[in-house]
Amino acid sequence: MRPIRPTIATRGGRSARRRTSPVFAAVGLAAVLALTATGCGPSEEDNAGGEPSATTSQAADGKIVIPEDLKDRLKEHGVDLDKWKDGAWKDWSRDDWLREAEDYINPIIEDLWDPDRMRDAEQPDKPVDNDISGDEGVTDPTPAPVQAQPVKTPYTTSTPEAGKLFFDGPQGSMVCSATVIKDPAHSGKSNMVWTAGHCVHAGKKGGWYRNIAFVPSYNDTGKSAKELDGAPKNEKEIMPHGVWWGDWAQTSEQWIAQGGPTGGEGAPYDYAVLHVTPEKGKGNGKSLEETVGSALPVEFNAPAAPEIPSMTATGYPAAPPFDGQKQYQCADKPGRLSIKAGDPTMYRIGCTMTGGSSGGGWTALGQDGKPALVSNTSIGPVTAGWLAGPRLGTEAKGIFDSVSGKFANQ
Repeated sequence: MRPIRPTIATRGGRSARRRTSPVFAAVGLAAVLALTATGCGPSEEDNAGGEPSATTSQAADGKIVIPEDLKDRLKEHGVDLDKWKDGAWKDWSRDDWLREAEDYINPIIEDLWDPDRMRDAEQPDKPVDNDISGDEGVTDPTPAPVQAQPVKTPYTTSTPEAGKLFFDGPQGSMVCSATVIKDPAHSGKSNMVWTAGHCVHAGKKGGWYRNIAFVPSYNDTGKSAKELDGAPKNEKEIMPHGVWWGDWAQTSEQWIAQGGPTGGEGAPYDYAVLHVTPEKGKGNGKSLEETVGSALPVEFNAPAAPEIPSMTATGYPAAPPFDGQKQYQCADKPGRLSIKAGDPTMYRIGCTMTGGSSGGGWTALGQDGKPALVSNTSIGPVTAGWLAGPRLGTEAKGIFDSVSGKFANQ
């Protein structure tokens, strides 16, 4: 089994609860982290926003070398690289940068995610301590496939909280699904989004992804890729509520340490929370929740699978037979899936959604009898038929509380 991976286009190319280091606002350091951490050099795309790009090099021993003039520019912004991390960064290789640089860096590049680039980020990837009590080690029989059903359009009315997540990794432009969630620090005015950990961070062999942006109700009228290709660019139809850039992301320590592309490694902790902000100059002063008109509460420590009559998963599946442009749902009574002894048992439902649906929210009736987010799409088999999502316990709530707290006074 593997994560229901973000899907990748052939073109273009953790837990932060303990993060207390300063937020480095200097453009130079953001460029250093963004460019060296992904192992990519400056390109036309990297410089698409007109911002200065940093040129870094790699020594023969694989260590990162940062030009002296860039160090001097950073000192002007109060950042002394010789003192940062007590100089330990000098021993990092390119592969170490995103793992060790704890500050999430995602500078906004205006108009990077235009309708064409969004549509093209659809080609599927090639297959490649327990904090919740009860159900440890239990796996129920494999559920029968449940055919994914198209969501009624317009999505702005039927599923206003759901949307599509876009980001860049070393292999190109990728997509996932995500959900607007409520923020207790900003009642009715949330800027928080829930998705899978593997949609923001590559796990034990990688680091943070770049250019992470959320588009609520993407492709609001549900047109196919063929209908969109070559059609006049109607940005209001493709992104009815605009593009919202992630200005902070957190995922679990377990996903960062264990997460892998196959075998379900780290999957019981495969969740993430984003804080977002509208693209520069395109906001209306309203929060994401106010803009879309809705947000789901997150219910932590939801009941074990046998006690839940039904769960609904929502997402934008992109691997065949889907094209990544339309929103689908599956509803099923959840069963249990145990990946590893000692880890929380996951929820599992029958569903034919494929890659691209990763990170999409799973809803069930909460304690108040209203829909609440209780999980997200994480893994499934190579051939579609079922999906599994993590149970959200103490670790998940800690990440949620941390992101909420970080922006509580803003």
